[in-house]
Amino acid sequence: MIKKIRKAVFPVAGLGTRFLPATKAIPKEMLTIVDRPVVQHVVDEARAAGIEHFVFVTGRNKAVIEDHFDMAYELDDTLAKRGKVKELDALKHDLPAAGTASFTRQQAPLGLGHAVWCARDIVGDEPFALLLPDMLHHTSGKGCLAEMIAAYEEHGGNHIAVAPVPEDQTHQYGIVGVADAKAKVSQISKMVEKPPKGTAPSNLHITGRYILQPTIFDLLAKQEKGAGNEIQLTDSMIALAQKEKFFAVRFDGDIFDTGSKIGFLSANVAYALERGDLGPQLRAEIERLLKR
Repeated sequence: MIKKIRKAVFPVAGLGTRFLPATKAIPKEMLTIVDRPVVQHVVDEARAAGIEHFVFVTGRNKAVIEDHFDMAYELDDTLAKRGKVKELDALKHDLPAAGTASFTRQQAPLGLGHAVWCARDIVGDEPFALLLPDMLHHTSGKGCLAEMIAAYEEHGGNHIAVAPVPEDQTHQYGIVGVADAKAKVSQISKMVEKPPKGTAPSNLHITGRYILQPTIFDLLAKQEKGAGNEIQLTDSMIALAQKEKFFAVRFDGDIFDTGSKIGFLSANVAYALERGDLGPQLRAEIERLLKR
């Protein structure tokens, strides 16, 4: 029997060095895409997919993330007294229900694999979703994680979201080989972390969304340090693939790496353009600036 995906893990302990000095005091996950923090957009995706419990793996100076997903009594009281009903309702809508958000510390920057392992006791013995908050999956249709959960409910096993990249860029990403590169869901035959140029098994790169079985935790506990002298999640997934099936779920929307400056700026433009209250004015302003 296939167990339901109830929990999602969000690794938010990164230092955000590519955005210094902005991230000296503000976590990179709290930088805003229009008027919502990056991490809120990713939590929204998880909630829309039916996730019930949100597990944040944090680090030092990340307490503001926990505060963001909690009540702010003074702010709520002020909004209520001023009759700001719309704003107050929006804040309440974004809050996880009581007891559905957990926070644990990674304590040392030992890589994504180590961050996932730190969530082991909260996740327990059940499959879970893993979402990298840097990577925004933008679509007007069904969200990326919702598509993955639908695929998981049909096939079971482990699932990884993928998307095509130009052939000359495959060496920059984790790449998967699949039975059918154009299929929406296809079984994975190979995983390679940043393959040398000309050796990639396909042009499908791993995009930062995963559904993993809890057996990954035992492998991560024993995983030796890999690239960057860190515990790499991909290394443990490759080992797990020797025993369990992995499937690639192709995402056909836009993906923005908000950990990069260009990705962050592009995401702000894309999300703002689709809003009725901002899009027309922003489009006109962009056209004016491009004429300079």
